[in-house]
Amino acid sequence: MSNHRWFRVLPEWLVSYRTEWLRPDIVAGLTTGAVIIPKAMAYAMMAGLPVQVGLYTALVPMAIYAVLGTSRVLSVSTTTTLAILTASQLGQVVPSGNPTALLRASVTLTLLVGAALLLACVLRLGMVANFISEPVLVGFRAGIGLVIVVDQIPKILGIHFTRGTFVQNVLSIVHTLPKTSLATLAVGLTIIVFLLSMERFLPKMPAPLLAVAAAITGAYFLNLQHLGVELVGHIPPGVPSLVKPDLSLITMLWPGALGIALMSFTETVAAGRAFARSDEPAPRADRELLATGLANVGGALFGAMPGGGGTTQTAVNVLAAARTQLAEIVTAAMALITISFLTPLIALMPQSALAALVIVYSFGLIKPIEFREILNIRRTEFSWAIVAFAGVVLVGTMKGIIVAIIVSLVTLAYQVANPPVYVLRRKPGTNVFRAQSAEHPEDESFPGLLLLRPEGPIFFANAAQIAHKIEPLVRETQPKVVAVDASGVLDMEYTALKMFAQVAKKQSQDGIQLWLVGMNPGVLAIVQRSPLGQILQHRGMHFNLEIAVGCYLRDEVVRDQP
Repeated sequence: MSNHRWFRVLPEWLVSYRTEWLRPDIVAGLTTGAVIIPKAMAYAMMAGLPVQVGLYTALVPMAIYAVLGTSRVLSVSTTTTLAILTASQLGQVVPSGNPTALLRASVTLTLLVGAALLLACVLRLGMVANFISEPVLVGFRAGIGLVIVVDQIPKILGIHFTRGTFVQNVLSIVHTLPKTSLATLAVGLTIIVFLLSMERFLPKMPAPLLAVAAAITGAYFLNLQHLGVELVGHIPPGVPSLVKPDLSLITMLWPGALGIALMSFTETVAAGRAFARSDEPAPRADRELLATGLANVGGALFGAMPGGGGTTQTAVNVLAAARTQLAEIVTAAMALITISFLTPLIALMPQSALAALVIVYSFGLIKPIEFREILNIRRTEFSWAIVAFAGVVLVGTMKGIIVAIIVSLVTLAYQVANPPVYVLRRKPGTNVFRAQSAEHPEDESFPGLLLLRPEGPIFFANAAQIAHKIEPLVRETQPKVVAVDASGVLDMEYTALKMFAQVAKKQSQDGIQLWLVGMNPGVLAIVQRSPLGQILQHRGMHFNLEIAVGCYLRDEVVRDQP
């Protein structure tokens, strides 16, 4: 095989690798591993799975993405959002909590998530990541964060009860507070204070790793298990073996898998774009679908849970000066070493310490400042963020995704169905036409000429709304000519053509002419082929507003002459 063909097989970052990147990549991989490995175990516990599943997720998907992904610094394992969504789905399928059944269900779910991502890649649905608006994501993440915190509080307190809805869980926590294990609570609070202090005073240190090491040391020397503190317990050592999925669960798991796949891809693309350097290739959405899809499929075969790119872990990678995916291969190697040699130590980890880890990093999803920023700019979109937040908290995480998607689509539909129609004025001494504004009272208007500008495509969903907006403006100004600047109209569908034809006929009966101005070639061709074109004729279509205004003024001069 020629060198050229080999280059096409090898990852892009490896083909162009520079020797000066080796040291920062190794350092970044070790630093990120110190953060990711403890968090991956905590996320597995959050999902109701054994902690080794988190280690498998920090090993297999990360290694696969490093070879196939297009982002040079993205770190792929699992995230807080994916873990709680997985927990919600597994809780419905395996309500008994049987460990073996949970593991088989998790493998099946991860496989379906990977299959959904691969199908989206084949169908080239990379643009789907843009379908959920940022305010909706802000509300969704905040809701997820609150749900996770409430879900982990019982482990901090050392209490047990049957899980239910968010409200039921809050009430159960209140009712079972008298049964709190003080030793378990002390461990959890100590770890929370430790993590927050490290983040405040030593932000560059691998706080999760140090917290885990401190918790294991305390459990060993203080004999915490005899004080009622629950430990992680035995973890099977060695490389993960192949796990067969339970195909009988597909019908129950596929709806949830679609939701998890959507969030996995959304987080992956968002993190990849956010941390891409200006001198690096931008992440390619469809290729990211392929990479994360195969990462999940490969991870499923070795017992991993659903995974994707994470903002927090990628931020650690970038801050540690990672240049390529070699850093992620180093992190995956750390996970392999941990699985192979360190499982006896991890078995001593207090459950409340892992819960504390989850709580601290889940609080990062709740960002009141983002709600405030949205509120200061657009109250409507603030309400969408609140709806998404309430959807997650009140109806559940998986249904919360549906709420978030519906809110986003309704948002899009509302904006498309309710386009603005501006009344235009000309800036004095120029050919610049801008929307009428109290800030520019000096702008010129032309008696008898009403200049309007709608924006966006005009089609069946908004044609009537545009007509309703035009009618009162015509009644108020009583013009001789209504000139519609169509330069911002990308397309005009049959219903819109019919609407404009009806408006032109009605206005003609009232002695008012309708002109269309500044149409792009595509729209112009459509109008000329339609009955609207026959009504307007050449006289009613103009190249730009300046020409239209000049034509109107000349006609006025002619009419005024005796």
